[in-house]
Amino acid sequence: MMRVDEALACIRLLPSKPFEAAFGQGRIMVLAPHPDDESLGCGGLIAEACSRGQPPLVVILTDGSKSHPNSPSFPAERLRSLREEEVLAAMCELGLPPDHLVFLRYQDSEAPCDGADLEAAADRLARLIENWDCRSVAVSWKHDPHCDHLAAATIAEEGCRQTGARLLAYPVWSWTLPADSQINETSIDGFRLDVARHLPAKRAAIEAHRSQYAGIITDDPDGFQMPSDFIEMFLQPTEFYIDVDVLR
Repeated sequence: MMRVDEALACIRLLPSKPFEAAFGQGRIMVLAPHPDDESLGCGGLIAEACSRGQPPLVVILTDGSKSHPNSPSFPAERLRSLREEEVLAAMCELGLPPDHLVFLRYQDSEAPCDGADLEAAADRLARLIENWDCRSVAVSWKHDPHCDHLAAATIAEEGCRQTGARLLAYPVWSWTLPADSQINETSIDGFRLDVARHLPAKRAAIEAHRSQYAGIITDDPDGFQMPSDFIEMFLQPTEFYIDVDVLR
């Protein structure tokens, strides 16, 4: 077990590794629990891979339709469409071809994390890994405090177990965990990726998710609003990737 503040300090001190040493020539899959996690956690990685002619496969697990559940003007179907349009715009900013984006469309907050539904989701992901010849999968860290983030991590672990792909985790909401809380880790390995040259594109990608921060949905006072200081946490010259052991 580790305290969260100790774990996050270890992550910040991970060694820097150039892209080619971290990933080689193999294709990367980025699995995001919700529309916007891909831009926050991996925007620089996506832009760097695209700039090298190695565009990743970006997979969005859930439809994001419950970020404003009580909005009369944006019922679930309309909000789902808007969230997908925002991802498309964000990926355009990062240089990702539209045909490298996949929406799995599990319902927001209901991604499977156990039982037969989990097995089906993992099989679905494994087919994508194999069909696109993905050598690495980057997914939200299992300690992010949201059920869909845990589900994404669990699905990715099983998908990598089936295919032999390397599994990496990127923290999103883990940065906000209470410092003195405990997580089930004994050590943390991985690397830092320099994404400084892609910060303008990453900012534009994050800002493309306007429904999540810009107050354009005004008829649900309890709807989600991404704090501006939270966004700024991800507009730094470094992204962090944690190596995850996949037991076979």
